[in-house]
Amino acid sequence: MAQAPTGRGGERQPGAGRGRNNRGGGERSERGPREPRGGGERGERGSREDNELVDKLVSINRVAKVVKGGRRFGFAALVVVGDGKGRVGYGSGKAREVPEAIRKATESAKQKLIRVPLREGRTLHHDVKGHFGAGFVTLRAAPPGTGVIAGGPMRAVFETLGIQDVVAKSTGSQNPHNMVKATFEALKGLTSPRNIATKRGKKVGDILGRGARGAAAAATAE
Repeated sequence: MAQAPTGRGGERQPGAGRGRNNRGGGERSERGPREPRGGGERGERGSREDNELVDKLVSINRVAKVVKGGRRFGFAALVVVGDGKGRVGYGSGKAREVPEAIRKATESAKQKLIRVPLREGRTLHHDVKGHFGAGFVTLRAAPPGTGVIAGGPMRAVFETLGIQDVVAKSTGSQNPHNMVKATFEALKGLTSPRNIATKRGKKVGDILGRGARGAAAAATAE
């Protein structure tokens, strides 16, 4: 085995006899701290959006997986995330510990956000129905001061979405997952007068009938 070269006094030269990945010897490269990925404006925008989002835990269940050595227990979480201004999403996650399951569900919900058109920023534009599996829900617009009249899982969706007045009814499965998914199917079917007017090439007043009422009032006055 070859001996490492030594200096005048028989001392071993630093870093001699080592491979390419020389950790101890030689001159170390003067590199500054590595910048985080996705930094700059994009990273700041993402962190700002995360700070604006509000998450609510809908349900947490204890689950078991049967393996060769017996049962392996864990937890399954269902979380709803929204910004209170018309965006909302849901997600589920499983882990051996409760905090990790909630974190996974929250990250999944942030990736599945949808935008829902709201009337005056407080209620729905029109009544709508939705179903998922055995879950059936009915959502109805309400006048100011009504509040959120809905069950637990549906209430979490409306509060994170930013709805202040709504009447909701679940007539099917009471499973939280089915209720939340049915609610999202109903919200996806909502449309605003502006979208309808854009598709038809008309004005919003024509869609709402304001133009016809105004013309009838003018004819009556004459």
